[in-house]
Amino acid sequence: MRNRNEFPHEIEETEQTSIPMADGVRLAARIWKPRDAEKRPVPAILEMIPYRKRDFTAARDAVNHRWFAGHGYVCLRVDMRGSGESEGVLLDEYIEQEQEDGMAIIEWIRAQPWSDGKVGMFGISWGGFNGLQIAARQPEGLDAVISVASTDDRYADDVHYMGGCLLGDNLSWASVMFAYNASPPDPALAGTAWKDLWLKRMKKSGLWVLNWLEHQTRDDFWKHGSVCEDFSKIKAPVLAVSGWADGYSNAVFRIVEGLGARAMGLIGPWGHKYPHQGIPGPAIGFLQECLRWWDHWLKGKDTGIEAEPRLRVWIQDSIEPSSRYEERPGRWVGEAAWPSANIQSQTWQLDGDGRLRPGQRTADTEAARSIKVVQSPLSVGQFSGKWCSYAATPDLPGDQREEDGGCMVWESGALSGPLELLGSVRVRLRLRCNRSSGMIALRLSDVAVDGQATRVSYGLLNLTHRNGHEQPEPLDTDRYYDVTCQLNDCGHRFHGGHCLRLSLSTALWPLAWAPQASTRVTVDPVGCAVSLPVRARAGCDDEIAFAPPEQAVGRTLTVIRPAEARWTLERDLGTDEVRLKVWEDGGELRLDDIDLTFGKSVSEEYGFTGNDF
Repeated sequence: MRNRNEFPHEIEETEQTSIPMADGVRLAARIWKPRDAEKRPVPAILEMIPYRKRDFTAARDAVNHRWFAGHGYVCLRVDMRGSGESEGVLLDEYIEQEQEDGMAIIEWIRAQPWSDGKVGMFGISWGGFNGLQIAARQPEGLDAVISVASTDDRYADDVHYMGGCLLGDNLSWASVMFAYNASPPDPALAGTAWKDLWLKRMKKSGLWVLNWLEHQTRDDFWKHGSVCEDFSKIKAPVLAVSGWADGYSNAVFRIVEGLGARAMGLIGPWGHKYPHQGIPGPAIGFLQECLRWWDHWLKGKDTGIEAEPRLRVWIQDSIEPSSRYEERPGRWVGEAAWPSANIQSQTWQLDGDGRLRPGQRTADTEAARSIKVVQSPLSVGQFSGKWCSYAATPDLPGDQREEDGGCMVWESGALSGPLELLGSVRVRLRLRCNRSSGMIALRLSDVAVDGQATRVSYGLLNLTHRNGHEQPEPLDTDRYYDVTCQLNDCGHRFHGGHCLRLSLSTALWPLAWAPQASTRVTVDPVGCAVSLPVRARAGCDDEIAFAPPEQAVGRTLTVIRPAEARWTLERDLGTDEVRLKVWEDGGELRLDDIDLTFGKSVSEEYGFTGNDF
């Protein structure tokens, strides 16, 4: 990583600016701008998130926004209503008030003497979400968006639910936001009003998890802010970015497809981090890519960005399974459009003898038609890692042989040569369940010659959601159903000699909350198949390259207590009690220029005894 301190423009920083809203609430912003911006107005870049510009994001904000300001943009990092030093109360994520505030900020920006009237929205995770959501409101002046690690679909593809199944991260994320909402403003900036602001937050922000658990189907609560409901509302061009270790990579494909010529996509190997700081690597010169995007759409420069493939993706090579990687081997590939004519759906049959065979079903043998039954123990899932890797490894999936003992498994023969996948894997099953409700979890793994199994993709399905997420339908225990489960999109290259393995379980805990009772699923292989998105090699692949990562010199930090991440699995053989303990300690740091010490740590514990979880 190159840390720069010299730029084409001198930078002027204002730590605290108050932006008035229509209801009298004032939002706090930090602003970086070229020193001569009031004489020569320039476009602005807005990031609006609730994670406290004064302390928790101060270091990250500085290295990103100083870099953009040094290249001729005014950058604003706004604390959302009810967070940091901003007034008001934050009542939930992505609500109507948040969007109204965002549009008011854009209007305020355009009225400033340093503004030329053009605005871009930029952010990761929450800041990526609201960039898309505000773009769908079409405020005048919002001319481009860079959305990193976000989603277009708040129900089907976010931290709350997957395939209609409750995610464990729903509960941990609610706890994190409860802690953020209970944090006070800094009196050094908020003045004597800090205590009143703090008490209002603690009294009124609420326990958000109640909202999220009360809405377990795809209703209007989740449709609000899900821009996939109508992509045509987004007129501003969007650069959608994510990583394979992140929880939000699927959205990039849908956004590029839904917006067409108005969008470009970029997917690397990273977890929930900006790509210039990406782990697992390789990191890229992401800020330089952003500058190409901003200069083209906000300044009208020919930066060559429009000549790039619509979708640029890191295809990951086969690798030994591990819960942590410094880097993932692979290569960059490009697709001129998505969906791509370069991707062909290839059907593989799931036979009753446990074989995964390419091609359409031919004459059935008795073995191939044999019924298969699985009733997974709750221990299946403990080596599946986090739904989203927050780059606090070890939170990636380990060797999948640890999971497969409690699963129904189909495995191919050794591949005669490389097989490259890009896109979504779909599995069609004919099954019966012994209860009126239940779930299935499917995992596709890359099995090496020595038997090690690396997870490539996975998917979940609440079986009562088999016909959609709006109206669950109980199962008839005497009936077989044809269901389809879509796995997460993937970009992976299997080596020749390796095997494909598809594993089916009735639990994946604690990644997904366990069913109300242990369920048994019976599978009839007739009509069961997996569709693989097979990619042909394309000549433009070797032309894709990125500059080395760089950022601005940031704030001076002193480490008081270093960061630490641990995952431990304990089993008491005397009581048959199992505990998975997750400890993600962000450490304790001091911002030396303001002599402010801050820190955070998160601990999670998931346990079960028998079927009591």
